[in-house]
Amino acid sequence: MIKDPFARLGLDREVLTVSQLNGRARVLLEDVFTNIWVEGEISNLARPASGHVYFTLKDSGAQVRCALFRNNAARVRQALKDGLAVKVRGKVSLFEGRGDYQLILDTVEPAGDGALRLAFDALKEKLSAEGLFSAERKVPLPAHPQRIGIISSPTGAVIRDIISVFRRRAPQVQLTLIPTAVQGREAIPQIVRALKLADARGFDALILARGGGSLEDLWCFNEEAVARAVDACVTPIVSAVGHETDVSICDFVADVRAPTPSAAAELLAPDASNLVRQVESLHRRLVMLMRNRLSHDRLRLEGMARRLRHPGERLRQQAQRLDDLDMRLRRAFERSLNTRRERLIRLETHLAGQHPGRQLALLRQRLDSLAERLPRAMREGLKARRLQLQSQAQTLQVVSPLATLGRGYSILLDERGQAIRNAAQTQTGQRLTARLGEGQLQVRVEDNHLTPVTLSLLD
Repeated sequence: MIKDPFARLGLDREVLTVSQLNGRARVLLEDVFTNIWVEGEISNLARPASGHVYFTLKDSGAQVRCALFRNNAARVRQALKDGLAVKVRGKVSLFEGRGDYQLILDTVEPAGDGALRLAFDALKEKLSAEGLFSAERKVPLPAHPQRIGIISSPTGAVIRDIISVFRRRAPQVQLTLIPTAVQGREAIPQIVRALKLADARGFDALILARGGGSLEDLWCFNEEAVARAVDACVTPIVSAVGHETDVSICDFVADVRAPTPSAAAELLAPDASNLVRQVESLHRRLVMLMRNRLSHDRLRLEGMARRLRHPGERLRQQAQRLDDLDMRLRRAFERSLNTRRERLIRLETHLAGQHPGRQLALLRQRLDSLAERLPRAMREGLKARRLQLQSQAQTLQVVSPLATLGRGYSILLDERGQAIRNAAQTQTGQRLTARLGEGQLQVRVEDNHLTPVTLSLLD
């Protein structure tokens, strides 16, 4: 601490302007209050587009302005918000333009357990939104693991408890310890490296274990780097961090959470007594199935033995069957021979009926009959035609124009022989032919004017 800062600034010899006063005050404050820690509560938080962060740090009796520039703000892991209790490190300075006294910060950390809980909740919300806690990403544990990797401290009760459980329940399982620190800042990269190494070793399952402790003691298992390393493992992981009431981010990301390291060992160590009982149950089932199979095969064998007969008996049966077939063949041959004989007789009879001499006699007899019927049919046909002709002649006579002419009418014909039906068809002096009932006359038209003439049908 400078004993006489005013003497250093030379205030006893010089009259200062406001700007000079603020500048020298800034130098004085930055020289005296450098790299100091201050604890308080955030209020009036502001985040302009520049990326810098400004807020007021206060307690129950006072407040001070704080500035966290962009480069330092990017290194803050916790989400800053109003009401958050923090510890800040920086230097005291003065904003010369307004004469405001402020802290220029380079570090912001949560203050106390409450701050750690806020950081825990913020990371949990972030990873949950990314889907790292979803059930679809969980890998089921193997039913009977043979090689298990344990990521934990090589000292302490945790590893002894896990080994004890496996010795009691499954001594055949091979355990491999991947030692790592489980507390403090140096534990974070060690746990990440141990997870990558264990995942590459091809274990059936992994146990990430640590004993109980405060939230700060367990904080390395709430780091984002460790959580993402757990999520990146292909090998199924059981998280057993702390006591039953302790919960870490790794518990949510791991495939299975165990309340204690011993419980994690019991999850992966098949109980030998249970295995013995299962083997005995399977043995009983196998014996029962074998007995059923033997009984079934015995019945099948007896049935086959009943069907199996002496070769001499089969020969006798075959001989009897051969005799039966021979008799059936003979009967079939006789039936076929009789059928063919009957058919031959029918064909001979039919052939005899088709002999040419017989056919000629039948045709001659039919010709004589037709010769007798032909004259009679001709006479009757001519008579019918004659009667039909007389009837048609009488009908024709009734409608013939000659019959009309015979009643005293005549027909006038022109030079072409066409009938004159209208006086307008003639010319004066034209010669026409008048056809009568008997004979015809040559006439000449004296006058062809159209004069109605009344004819009496009674004359």
